[in-house]
Amino acid sequence: MSDLVTRTDKDGLCTLTLNRPDKVNALNVPLFVQLRAHVDEIAGQTETIGCVVLRGAGRAFSAGHDLRDIQPGEDRHFQAETVTHLANLPQPVIVAVHGYCYTGAVELALAGDLIITTASARFADTHSRWGLTPLWGMSQRLPRRVGVAKAKEMMLTGRVYTGEEAAAMGLANFCVPDERFDEEVEALARSVLENSWFSNRVNKLLIDQSDGMALPDGLRFEIENSPGWAPDAWERIAQFGRKKV
Repeated sequence: MSDLVTRTDKDGLCTLTLNRPDKVNALNVPLFVQLRAHVDEIAGQTETIGCVVLRGAGRAFSAGHDLRDIQPGEDRHFQAETVTHLANLPQPVIVAVHGYCYTGAVELALAGDLIITTASARFADTHSRWGLTPLWGMSQRLPRRVGVAKAKEMMLTGRVYTGEEAAAMGLANFCVPDERFDEEVEALARSVLENSWFSNRVNKLLIDQSDGMALPDGLRFEIENSPGWAPDAWERIAQFGRKKV
């Protein structure tokens, strides 16, 4: 089987690349099998991997679920569980979107902690166009990210949004010029990696696991679950003290 998802590691950064460029990285079962294997391996590598970037090869992130891959009665829970495994990685996950990001690809992108996109990218949820309904998290993660009103707008109209519109509604965190995409993705990942990997993992855990709690409960959760200072905290503070004012 060819590498439908490739992995490259460099200085603490793991880059996973959807690799079906001839099919605009349409998402099929074999691709999800490979993605799941990579994600589950990365979950146990917190000492060597501090940040993960998910992106697409060729001219787009992904055109979405490969409709030719859908079979009546098939078990699609594996794909949904894989998206959740990606979202639950202890390391921060950055999803880099260029070209198309439609439907299932949006659901996959929503597993990221941060989304960076090009101005020319195109986002859409077209479930209703094909008579389908969400199974990979769209109805839950999208409204939590952009708000209920905007999520309904995307899901009920099937409208296509530019990268700039995606950033304006909060779907993407950053929108960058197409010609600077690779450079900006690298810079964003390195800005995450420069911080304490321990602190990043704890921050992500505290936010994700307290999501939906009432404020008093969330505050109690933070107090009871924050482990305190990172192992490298004293070293970082000492470096701060040595900086010239």
